[in-house]
Amino acid sequence: MRTRLQANDLAAAWERNAADWTAFVRHPAELDSHYHRYHRDLFLELVPPPAGRTLDVGCGEGRLARDLTDRGYDVTGIDRSPTMLAAARGASPELEWHVADAADLPLSDDSFRLAIAFMSLQDTDDLDGAVREVARVLKPGGRFCLAVVHPLNSAGLFAATGADSPFVIEGSYLDPSYFIDELVRGDDVLRLESLHRPLHLYADALAQAGLLIEELREPALPSAAFVDERSPRWTRIPLFLHLRAVKLS
Repeated sequence: MRTRLQANDLAAAWERNAADWTAFVRHPAELDSHYHRYHRDLFLELVPPPAGRTLDVGCGEGRLARDLTDRGYDVTGIDRSPTMLAAARGASPELEWHVADAADLPLSDDSFRLAIAFMSLQDTDDLDGAVREVARVLKPGGRFCLAVVHPLNSAGLFAATGADSPFVIEGSYLDPSYFIDELVRGDDVLRLESLHRPLHLYADALAQAGLLIEELREPALPSAAFVDERSPRWTRIPLFLHLRAVKLS
């Protein structure tokens, strides 16, 4: 279910939903989710191997930071939600964590080789400020890898669940718009409050911050993602957008 809003405070929304999010993604049933089935691994194909410090921007309760640490990365996590950050720190107290706005990082210039924003920038109020701050803390030659809900996906909805169902954009793809998606698992309902932005706003933010896009992927839905009869419709449009950019100087 998706609801459109005229305005929203995303930082407040994610703090309000933080406990529900943490419980939802740490539930044993989440091991059958798209994150574990395929999305994390498709995204990591874009990520350079460990070399120096890695910044996880919008780390949430820390599941990707933990997965990166298991793969040899030296991770620092930031999130604006104190509740999310407390959950992340509780699970991995040995890592460096900061409660911080992505648009105002308490970190030194040129101090990271890699920054990652996995499914967080569509939940960020100040996209341009966040990307500028990422560029500031990256070393020259450092990479920024990001995943967001694909802007086509966030702009519209399928009219039905069948494989040939029309995909409909009723409003404007080109205009930003706030939306709420609800995920239902048994008796639990999770609210995901985000901001649709067209693709060019992500590209513009990177360019203005001095980051050059070197790879863009719209990953196809793999067969591992097929969990019911509704899945095949997603072979026709991308669920996610993956980008890797480099700081030139």
